[in-house]
Amino acid sequence: MTGVPASAAGGPSGAQGARGTAAAADGVASEVSASASAPGAAVPGRSASGGESAADATAEGRPARGGKITAAAVNQASVWNVANLLTMLRLVLVPGFVALMLADGGYDPAWRSLAWAAFAIAMITDLFDGHLARTYNLVTDFGKIADPIADKAIMGAALICLSSLGDLPWWVTIVILGRELGITLMRFLVIRYGVIPASRGGKLKTLTQGVAVGMYVLALTGWLASLRFWVMAAAVVLTVATGLDYVRQAIVLRRQGIAERAAALEETEA
Repeated sequence: MTGVPASAAGGPSGAQGARGTAAAADGVASEVSASASAPGAAVPGRSASGGESAADATAEGRPARGGKITAAAVNQASVWNVANLLTMLRLVLVPGFVALMLADGGYDPAWRSLAWAAFAIAMITDLFDGHLARTYNLVTDFGKIADPIADKAIMGAALICLSSLGDLPWWVTIVILGRELGITLMRFLVIRYGVIPASRGGKLKTLTQGVAVGMYVLALTGWLASLRFWVMAAAVVLTVATGLDYVRQAIVLRRQGIAERAAALEETEA
């Protein structure tokens, strides 16, 4: 015996092994071909949909083509989306509302009804644009800035018009607008420590303010005129109460942020 295997010496066993290897290779090729022709079948280097898989592209040191397109679509929300268009509509309605509110001296019931319609549309769109932006990933930098401006603009315009016409005391307008502007400024000041979320009380305040101002915009008489006084009184109470609660949250958030930064600094120095 020479110690060399028969397959290596080119003997019968080697020939049979070579033929078996070739047959196996043919079988694998046939299976790959069949799987490639089958609908929905996954082929190495391709996803089930026929595109290049992210794992294969990563293994070859290059990004997947479909992944780049998908990421671009997700990360680039167009400014011209439905949420921003609703915000723009509210901004456009502000001068239109003021013109309708002050038309013919500001006391004509027909013009006041049209002004109420513009105000109602603005309030309704305010309920939907933020929800749409968060639900369908339509949040943009424009929306973050324009949405609160549109909210304050339509409410401020209505309150100032009502007070200038003598329908609403100026102190009510000052309290509501002072609270809104003050809380907005406070949010910007403490944003480095965190975000103050809108509370249920804040949402109820917004709804009550909208109903109360809307009732004052309309030329109501009788018991409805008396009812709107109490609705506005509730709106003022909620405005003050929720404003104080937001101040409390801001103080707590700032203290927590300062404590966390101090603890992180100590760990870094240690």
